[in-house]
Amino acid sequence: MAEKLTNQIRRLRFDNNEMTQQALADKVGVTRQTIIAIEQGGYTPSLVLGMKIAWVFNKTVEEVFRLEC
Repeated sequence: MAEKLTNQIRRLRFDNNEMTQQALADKVGVTRQTIIAIEQGGYTPSLVLGMKIAWVFNKTVEEVFRLEC
């Protein structure tokens, strides 16, 4: 069975003063295109990047990302 990593980044951005993709990218040290790809499910971030994204929103990795089997 194929596994799929989903995320709550878009919702979290909007819940945090409508943070832009660029602002999030700047905070975690990647490009805006990387954030777009992660949000759309086209790119699986490294563990370190996933942790950085979770940290920005003061969430656990599991609150931001979910592995669906």
